[in-house]
Amino acid sequence: MTYTIAEPCIDVKDKACVEECPVDCIYEGDRMLYIHPEECIDCGACEPVCPVEAIFYEDDVPDEWAQFTPINAEFFADSVTGLGSPGGAATVGAVDKDHPTVAGWDA
Repeated sequence: MTYTIAEPCIDVKDKACVEECPVDCIYEGDRMLYIHPEECIDCGACEPVCPVEAIFYEDDVPDEWAQFTPINAEFFADSVTGLGSPGGAATVGAVDKDHPTVAGWDA
């Protein structure tokens, strides 16, 4: 299991979660942040510091935002950013792309 960042993060990107993440698995896209599901260690440090309550344990994502669990994973795929599993967001920096669903989100 992993944590997921959902719709409330779009166009906010507060980054308090990034500062709390001990494994640097939260990556910055153009409009929102994404948790790498293979790098996340399920510690939950990110969840309580999110000011817009956009972070959920995978099993607890509200139904209205269920699509964000695969969106977080697909962000790293060749078809979106091609990042794969780089092993840390700090080495990658901000990415000027988003998952297509997020890029077209009408906020």
